[in-house]
Amino acid sequence: MWGIYSNMKAEGLLRERHQLRGDAFVELRIRRVPGSVPASLHEYKYSLAYGVGGECVLRYDNEAGKGDHRHIGGRESHYAFTSPDDLLRDFWQDIDQWQPE
Repeated sequence: MWGIYSNMKAEGLLRERHQLRGDAFVELRIRRVPGSVPASLHEYKYSLAYGVGGECVLRYDNEAGKGDHRHIGGRESHYAFTSPDDLLRDFWQDIDQWQPE
């Protein structure tokens, strides 16, 4: 069965980078993968990052073995993934909370 999966390719769903202002940007990557990433229960591999002043201050990802999680500042916590749309919504909400008003 492993041979079948290793020959299948990931499907890129989103790959964007946006400059929000002079010192802030977001980079968004979501792919559909054959099978789930170890420790995740869905068919998506993602990495969403928000950088300010050359430093990544917010990141959502699901690296192999760690599952779905997010980094806010220096803290890492579990993230309950439900769908790509909800993932993007939650990410943008966290950015809105991070930015000073």
